[in-house]
Amino acid sequence: MTELTELTAVRLVEGYRKGEFSPVDAVRAALRRAEEIQPAVNAFVRLDEEAALAQARDSAERWRRGEPAGLVDGVPVSVKDILLMRGGPTLKGSRTISPQGRWDEDAPSVARLREHGAVFLGRTTTPEFGWKGVTDSPATGVTRNPYDPSRTSGGSSGGSAAAVALGAGPLSLGTDGGGSVRIPASFCGVFALKPTYGRVPLYPASAFGTLAHVGPMTRDAADAALMLDVVSGPDTRDWSGLGPAGGSYADALGGGVRGLRVAYSPSLGGQVAVRPGVAAAVRRGVEGLASLGAYVEEADPDFTDPVEAFHVLWFSGAARVTQRLGPHQRELLDPGLREICGLGTRFGALDYLAAVDVRMELGRRMGRFHDTYDVLVTPTMPITAFEAGAEVPRGSGHRRWTGWTPFTYPFNMTQQPAATVPVGVDEDGLPVGLQIVAARHDDAVVLRTAHALYSAGVGGVAPPRL
Repeated sequence: MTELTELTAVRLVEGYRKGEFSPVDAVRAALRRAEEIQPAVNAFVRLDEEAALAQARDSAERWRRGEPAGLVDGVPVSVKDILLMRGGPTLKGSRTISPQGRWDEDAPSVARLREHGAVFLGRTTTPEFGWKGVTDSPATGVTRNPYDPSRTSGGSSGGSAAAVALGAGPLSLGTDGGGSVRIPASFCGVFALKPTYGRVPLYPASAFGTLAHVGPMTRDAADAALMLDVVSGPDTRDWSGLGPAGGSYADALGGGVRGLRVAYSPSLGGQVAVRPGVAAAVRRGVEGLASLGAYVEEADPDFTDPVEAFHVLWFSGAARVTQRLGPHQRELLDPGLREICGLGTRFGALDYLAAVDVRMELGRRMGRFHDTYDVLVTPTMPITAFEAGAEVPRGSGHRRWTGWTPFTYPFNMTQQPAATVPVGVDEDGLPVGLQIVAARHDDAVVLRTAHALYSAGVGGVAPPRL
């Protein structure tokens, strides 16, 4: 029999319905796996075995009665330690937040999962306030890659990616302000979706403003669609949240990609140097789409790297996050975060509005681009996982994490849905991700395209042996 830790959420729910195993069995297995992997990869801030098993027993009783609470009743889930979850502190990877307090409120996405009967295993690691594309912090240390613990998991949802890759629950909630679900998913060989902005409600509002998204990190696209059906439920606390989705994302997975208009941009018009092993794996993935009947054309979106504008928005947000900290607390911050906060304080209102202008023009250009193409396909990352504990690859010449993530943050600026699908490994056996981007509100198209790759055996990589 397949190990319970290897099953997707879809398969777990099917097994519960048929009485093949119970939520208690699945949760015990996930907790045991989480404890096994923690010394090697440091994926979790904390695990709550007692509460998780109590939730699992309640779920088992509901299934026994034939009255599941919702779509993911009894499925083990982890939550990035950025999102509020009642019953314990949300420390955001920072020594500046006190664990004392009431901690009696769920973020909207957590609340929707709870309503649907999900079982919460614990909280996953994040860099301080989710500020960078790797996962390490003064508070919780370094999170490592499941395929090679000497390398980074990526970030900022690195703990979630490592947990899903290693079987410590098939579902995890991450956040993405510049690539933070897609970067670690690409490095760790799992699936992740950054939905259209507002599709998953967010509360409290992020200091990074409308760059910040909440998204599922899962084994495959079918699990992500199931999870999105749950977490996209409206919440009145988010004034910028979208209304009801108008249909099930899981139900929309079928239909394939025949006739889909695909623009394949291997390097954003020569702007990005992509490693050969990455380029080759992504090209094979694109060829897989063509073999499934998609119309594929090599075409580049009409924009230049918006990194300077992104920095204005991102660094200003970081400065806002830490604005009320005193001198002693500032000394506790990650030195890199402290540095960008200093830069953020130097921008004025006109600088910020000029960056917004860049963002709006980028959105206009991508809107026109999708008049011609249903999806844009790129590498998710131009590289694979590098040395753990470093913000940038050694010898790269990059100063900040944005230097090696040029395929991700533009689509936070445009608020488009974007997913990463593992499509192979490089010469070192490290996972490679293929990014799928669609027009705003076309989340179902992204998921359907990704699901087609998985169904054809093009998506997915062998699990890590750790």
